[in-house]
Amino acid sequence: MTQTLPSADFLNAPFPAPQVLEGFDPAGPERFFNREMSWLAFNWRVLEEAMNPRVPLLERVRFLSISAANLDEFYTVRVAGLRQLARAGNSSPSDDGRTPAEQLVLINEDARSLMEKQQDVWAILRPLLAAAGITILSRHDLSEQDRAAVAQYFLENVFPVLSPLAIDPAHPFPFIPNAGFSLAMELEDKRGRKLDALVPVPGQIDRFLRLPGDSIRMLPLEELILAEMDNLFPGYRLLGSCTFSVLRDSDLEVEEEAEDLVREFEVALKRRRRGEVVRMKISTGAPQDLRDLVMEELGVSDAEVIEVQGIMGISTLKELVLDDRPDLLWPGFTPRVPERVQDHHGDMFAAIRQKDMLLHHPYETFDMVVRFLEQAARDPDVLAIRQTLYRTSRNSPIVAALCEAAEAGKSVTALVELKARFDEAANIRQSRRLERAGAHVVYGFVNYKTHAKISAVVRREGDKLVTYTHFGTGNYHPITARIYTDLSLFTCDAALGRDATRVFNYVSGYAEPAMLENLAISPISMKSRLLQLIAAEAEHARSGRPAQIWAKMNSIIDPGVIDALYEASRAGVEISLVVRGICGLRPGIQGLSENIRVKSVVGRFLEHSRIVCFGNGAGLPSDQARVFISSADWMGRNLVRRVETLVEINNLTVKAQIVRQIMAANLADEAQSWVLQPDGPALRVLPGEGEERRLFNCHRFFMENPSLSGRGSAGAEDVPELTHEDD
Repeated sequence: MTQTLPSADFLNAPFPAPQVLEGFDPAGPERFFNREMSWLAFNWRVLEEAMNPRVPLLERVRFLSISAANLDEFYTVRVAGLRQLARAGNSSPSDDGRTPAEQLVLINEDARSLMEKQQDVWAILRPLLAAAGITILSRHDLSEQDRAAVAQYFLENVFPVLSPLAIDPAHPFPFIPNAGFSLAMELEDKRGRKLDALVPVPGQIDRFLRLPGDSIRMLPLEELILAEMDNLFPGYRLLGSCTFSVLRDSDLEVEEEAEDLVREFEVALKRRRRGEVVRMKISTGAPQDLRDLVMEELGVSDAEVIEVQGIMGISTLKELVLDDRPDLLWPGFTPRVPERVQDHHGDMFAAIRQKDMLLHHPYETFDMVVRFLEQAARDPDVLAIRQTLYRTSRNSPIVAALCEAAEAGKSVTALVELKARFDEAANIRQSRRLERAGAHVVYGFVNYKTHAKISAVVRREGDKLVTYTHFGTGNYHPITARIYTDLSLFTCDAALGRDATRVFNYVSGYAEPAMLENLAISPISMKSRLLQLIAAEAEHARSGRPAQIWAKMNSIIDPGVIDALYEASRAGVEISLVVRGICGLRPGIQGLSENIRVKSVVGRFLEHSRIVCFGNGAGLPSDQARVFISSADWMGRNLVRRVETLVEINNLTVKAQIVRQIMAANLADEAQSWVLQPDGPALRVLPGEGEERRLFNCHRFFMENPSLSGRGSAGAEDVPELTHEDD
C-alpha cells in the first residue's frame, strides 16, 4: 500500500522526558560529544544495515563494504591527523575536553571492535550468499576443470601485471602504496634454501574472479595467486604465507603561497602515496618471522597492527553486488522527470520562467541539471555560463556541456576546486579539458575550499538579460546523484541571479561583495546569519509565541552553533534535528537540551541535503516559516574555512515542499531511523510489541510521491494534507 505522511500531530508529539546526568556540568566540555567517536557511531549504524534482515542480501553486502571503505578513509585522514598531533606533543583539548592522545585510545578500542564486527557480519552473510547461489571459494575448492580455467585467466589477465619480489640484501623491501594489498610468503627450493618473497597486488585487477558455469562462484584474487605459485616462483614450494594491507596518511599539505596551485597539487598527490603508515592489517596466523619482517620494514608498532580473522579488504566486497541478481537488490526505481518540464516539452528555461522549481534527487532525475546546462550550451540566446565544480564524474556531461558552450563562443567561467579530497587529480584533468575548449578556469582561494554548488546562465530575452540560477545541496556528479538525496533549486529570480554573480566575482576576484540580497555565504556571513536566526526563534519563545526549528544536516559539530541551540532550547524553542553522521550536540538533558531531539536516517539512499526551517513566530509547519537550503553542514570548516551558500526560499510552493513534504517525511521516518540518546548511543526505532503496521519509510514515500514544485498541469497545486494511513 502507498505510504502517506503521518498526521501533523505526530510531528508535534511531546518531546521525551529529559534526563538528569549525574555529575554533568552543562557549561563544561562534556556538553559536547566527541567528534571522532560520533563518526564511529555513525559507521556502526551503517554496519547495522548489513545485519538488517529487511534489507536485500546483496545490499547488505554493499553496506558492509561501505562501512569498511568509510573506516579506511577515517584512518587515512582523521586518525593520521590526530597521530601527528600526539607525536608532536600537542595536548590541546578537543571541544569535548580530550587531548589527541586520549582520543586515539578511544578510537583504537572502538575501531578494533568495529573491524571485528565487520568480520562477524561477513561470517553471517557468506553462508546466506551461498544459500542464494553465490559461493566464495578457496583454491582448495577448485576442481580440475576449474584449475584449467583459473590458470588460463591468470596467465592472460594477472601474470602480466604482477611483480613477484624476493626480499634479501640485494632486493630491498619495496614501497607499499596507500591502500596497498600484498601477499608475503616463505618459500623453499629443492635444496632446502629458504626465501622470503612478496607479491604486491595491483589495485587495477578485480578482487574476485567469477568462475565459468551456471552458478555464481567467486575466487578471491589472493587465492588465485596462491593457486598459481608455480608460475611466479618455479621450483619453490610454499611454507607459509599471509596477506597484509596498509593505510597511509592521506591528508594534503599545500603551501599557502604556492606560485602555481595546480602544480603544487600535482606534487602533493605524489606525496600522498608516500605518507606514513597509520594502520596495517595482517591475516591471523601469519608466520612470526614474516610478520616481524613486514612490521619492521613498514615501521609500524603493535598498536598499529590489526589481525584479521576472516577476509582481507572488506571494502572490495562491493564487487559481489551483481547486477544479474536483481532478486537480491533493492527493487528497481526510475527517477521521475518533473511534470512541469514535460509540459514545456523539455524546455528547462520555460519551466523555470513559470516559477521556481525544486527537484529532490534522486527521486527527480539529476538529468534535469545536465539538461539545463546542455540547453544553455546550444541556445543562441545564452551569452554566459558560470559554474562551480567541486566533485563530478570522470566523463562528466556537465564538463562536456561547458566545453561545448565555450567552443560555441559563449563566455564560460568554471570554478574548479582542486582541494576536493581524493578528487584532486580528477579535477585537475577536468580543468585542463575546459581550458583547451576555451573556458576561463579559476581555482578559487588557497585558504578556503569553494564548496558552494552554483550554476548561473545569462540569457538574452527581448531587450534585457535574464539570469537563470541553479543552487544545489550536492555535487554536480551524475553518478552519486543516483544514491545521494539532494536538492536542486532552479530560479530566474533577479535578486538570486545578482547574488550568484557576486559570489562568482568574490571567488574569482577575492573582493568581498558589498551586499547580498538573499544569500548568506561562508566564510563571510553564514554563521552570523544562522546565529541571528536561532536567537530570533528563542526570542519568539520568550515572548510566548510558537517557536520551532527543524534542521537536516550531515554533521553538526560547530560549538558556537551548538551552544546557540542549547540557549534556544532553554528559552523554550522545540528543536528537531535530522543528522545523518557526526553530531556533537547532546539532546534531551535537563537544563541544557530538554527541548532538542536528534535522529539519524540511514537507509537505501545516502541523506545529503542540508535544510533549516524556523517557525518565525508561527511554529512548524507554517507558511510563515523561514526556510533555507544550503551547501554547508554546521561544522567549523564549512562555516569558517569554505565558500558555502545559504539560500532562503521565498516561493510558497517550494517552501511547502520542503517543510510539509521533505522535512515532515524525514521527521516521521521510522523504518530507517536512529534516535540519539543523551548519554551517547543512538537507538534504532522499532515497532512496539504487537504492532502490526509497517514502519513509515521516508525513502519509499519520496519514491511514490512527486515533489510539489515540479507538478505540472496534470497535478494539483495544493499542498497535501498531513494524514496518517496504516499499511
